Amino acid sequence: MSEQLAASDESINQSFGYKQELRRALRLFSLYAVAFSIISITTGLFANYGFGLAHLGAAMIWLWPVAAIGQMLVALVVAELGTRIPLAGYSYQWGARLVNTTYGWFTGFVGLSYLAVGAAGINFVVVAPIIATILNLDASNPTINLVITVVIFLAVLAVNIISIALAARINNIAVFTEIAGMVGFGLILFVLWALHPNHSITFLGDTGGVHGGDILRALPYAALMGIFTIVGFELAADLGEEAVAARVTVPKAVIWSVASSAILGLVALIGFTIAIPDLGKITASQVPLIDIVAYWMGDVAKDVFVVVVVFSILALDVVGLAATGRLIFSFARDNIIPFSSALKKVNPQTQTPIRALVTASSLGLLFVAWGYLSAITGKGGSAFLLLITATATLPFVVYFLTVLAYVTRRHRMDKLPEAFDLGVWAKPVMYAALAWTVIALAALMIPKDFWGADLIVVIVLAVAAAWYFAALRGRLARGEAGVEQLRG
Repeated sequence: MSEQLAASDESINQSFGYKQELRRALRLFSLYAVAFSIISITTGLFANYGFGLAHLGAAMIWLWPVAAIGQMLVALVVAELGTRIPLAGYSYQWGARLVNTTYGWFTGFVGLSYLAVGAAGINFVVVAPIIATILNLDASNPTINLVITVVIFLAVLAVNIISIALAARINNIAVFTEIAGMVGFGLILFVLWALHPNHSITFLGDTGGVHGGDILRALPYAALMGIFTIVGFELAADLGEEAVAARVTVPKAVIWSVASSAILGLVALIGFTIAIPDLGKITASQVPLIDIVAYWMGDVAKDVFVVVVVFSILALDVVGLAATGRLIFSFARDNIIPFSSALKKVNPQTQTPIRALVTASSLGLLFVAWGYLSAITGKGGSAFLLLITATATLPFVVYFLTVLAYVTRRHRMDKLPEAFDLGVWAKPVMYAALAWTVIALAALMIPKDFWGADLIVVIVLAVAAAWYFAALRGRLARGEAGVEQLRG
């Protein structure tokens, strides 16, 4: 059956009204690596571990399985959607074809904002200072961090321009470094603790001094690590036009990436958390995971761990830019953004959308420039941090809009022989996924500390609305843009 679907790959685009221009080079493991690298348990845990500890102590790790179950529900919906609409542009294409182009535009623009801001934040705020420290440079110097970030962006862009196959190879390696790194270190730390325990296993239930009703108030903050980390798996579907046997490999990649990230992430969390030498000191640390490794294993192991973290984030950068470029390319192909005629071009030699990739990289660098100016002037820094914080909320807006559209339109879609199908479980899974996205959005938006990030979400939607009313609505009315809706 795989051979039959592979043979039909070339006809997929034609069935949706597009030419096959991108190179189909991604097989199952490469697609899985894309989704696994985007989730990146290493990046998520490294960036958010201390935040969770600060709000619910060691017990915060038990909110990870909750987020994992919720995200698996969404992943099952995405897997079926990726089977039925395996096109570049994922959230845009799904919204546009399930509802209409207007719905797709807003959904896709939220996804684009998430990807562009996330790349800027993780590189300028996290990766650049780490690399500066490795190179014995001043990690607190914004100019040094800016230079390092620009070099990262250029290197990632070069990889993506050369070929999606090269980007895939980097992500294939990242799968093993993530497992050997974050999970391997977690297992070693657990063994070291077992040999020389400094507290009992019940420490994993320590709430860090939070009791009673305060635990309920702390839950949204403590849950942020899992909610922030187990996202992005849908980007395997964004590369569906470059997948071999897409209608088989895309859903498998999505589901396997979430399942393995959930299990391996929990293993790492248990290992690192049980090995915490002093809860107060580790909670106050700027780099808690590094300090835990250094305490038990010394400076050499700490340096190795840092290198693993940096490589994992760089692999995330590579696939993140690939996905962002395909989203812009998909917008342009349907003439719904400025300069569409230029941005929809695919280079015939590399079979990559070079102009869309350059635009995606430039968009991320614009946000980096904002962060840099905020750092050197001392103005706007809080706004930049709020922008980064909003990257936790934005993907769940996309999930909510996508699942909502699928709930209302799935019955119109034809079944595909032997492709992934939820069958009799479709309705319970879809409604449970929808309920989960509402719960997650409530956790991310209701607490007062997150209201600033909520404003960023409103601004993103307002920008999307401004372009819609200024130009896109006219293009759609004249039949110059957009896609045809699915018909029952």
